[in-house]
Amino acid sequence: MDPKDIDRIKPFKLVKYFTFTSLVVILAGSLALSMVIANRAETVLLKKSEDYALLMAENLNHQVFLQFIIPAALQFGQVIQLRNKALFNRLDKVVRNTLHSFSVETVNMFDREQNVIFYSFDKKLVGRKGLGGIDYQQALLGKSRSKLIRRGGFWGLMFGAPREGELRTYVPLRAEKPLSNIEGPILGVFEIVQDLSEDYRTIIHFKHRIILTSVAIMGVLFLILRHVVKRGEEIIEKRAQERLLLKEKLSHAERLASLGEMVAGISHEIRNPLGIISSTGELLKQKLAPTDTEVKLADVIVEEADRLNGIVTDFLNFARPQAPNLIPCKVDEVIKKNLTFLAPEINKNSYEVHTRFASDIPEIQADPGLLYQAFLNILMNAMQAMPEGGAIYIELSAHGNTLTILFCDEGPGISDETLNKIWEPFFTTKDKGSGLGLSIVRKIIEGHGGDIEIENAPEKGAQVTVTLPANRVAHRA
Repeated sequence: MDPKDIDRIKPFKLVKYFTFTSLVVILAGSLALSMVIANRAETVLLKKSEDYALLMAENLNHQVFLQFIIPAALQFGQVIQLRNKALFNRLDKVVRNTLHSFSVETVNMFDREQNVIFYSFDKKLVGRKGLGGIDYQQALLGKSRSKLIRRGGFWGLMFGAPREGELRTYVPLRAEKPLSNIEGPILGVFEIVQDLSEDYRTIIHFKHRIILTSVAIMGVLFLILRHVVKRGEEIIEKRAQERLLLKEKLSHAERLASLGEMVAGISHEIRNPLGIISSTGELLKQKLAPTDTEVKLADVIVEEADRLNGIVTDFLNFARPQAPNLIPCKVDEVIKKNLTFLAPEINKNSYEVHTRFASDIPEIQADPGLLYQAFLNILMNAMQAMPEGGAIYIELSAHGNTLTILFCDEGPGISDETLNKIWEPFFTTKDKGSGLGLSIVRKIIEGHGGDIEIENAPEKGAQVTVTLPANRVAHRA
């Protein structure tokens, strides 16, 4: 392929490259967007859970202060008494009644002075010291703090549900002043623990659905675009090949036109001297006695002059082919006329000609003289391929609007190298001849709107297939 045509295709390949790259970028962007959405959902979940915990803590603080701290202070003179079972049961009842409609895993209460748990859903934690940490210290300063605890590893959190996910919220336990919004002193710290494992599973499943949906959509889009791009590339390459073929045909036609002009000029210059040489040879024959040996020389002069004149005629026919004079024509009669003319040569060399003409051959618009010339050239080539004699098969058939003439011989066939050059002007494998015979035949057939193909026969020999339009309107080459 011409480098210029390859350059025209390169930009389209670049477009394909950018298409695939864009799909990868879009897919990566979709995955990143799904992660952002999932992380945003996690942030919203944490915020809602924290607000939920603060609401519970506010309600719990109010109920504990009114129903436990004040009565305990009035009855026992103190609030926190770890070993007082009655106080613990009273506090437990208040807490559980307050939180019975809330989703809470556990509640721990720390005292103010010693960081000791004086109440917990888990009784084993009661009396333990130092479990509050920095969040406990911040709550003593009046600042509510939340802490998310997840277990299960990074990949478990990214691609699977964590084994545990809980939110620990630390809220100061304050004394309340009646009929006032002013907060009283901090008496201790609430630790409210919420189990978020199920919520995290929901978020992770949501994240997986987003990722799978994005991958599926991008995959379908990728396949569609890949098919479109591949189809477009095939069309572009086909158009480039067609342009290259047209360019080659145009270049070939230009070369032939230039060659034809040159051949026409030279042929005219040669034909005149040849006429003089031929007439001179004829005069010599007339002046010499039939027994003179010089008569043979005169015959050679006339014979060679006639041969050269035939070559010049071929040149002229190639340079300026005749336009077909279209008249009603029966192709089978043209072929029979060819065989009648070649009968002496056929009988002399023991050729066998087998004809098979269909009964429904239509009459077509054609130039009988030019078809006679084309068929004669084909038959003579078949005979020359079998100098020792052989069979020639001629088949004539009609299919729809097409007339097909098939010529086959039993010669040695045609080599691949010869087949590649067989239509080139002046190419010949014979010792004599101009190499223009088949080129002229091709021009005659194409001038009739038909086509000609030459190939090796399936069994042996060469096969020439000529197709002509059967319902053709007059056409001028």
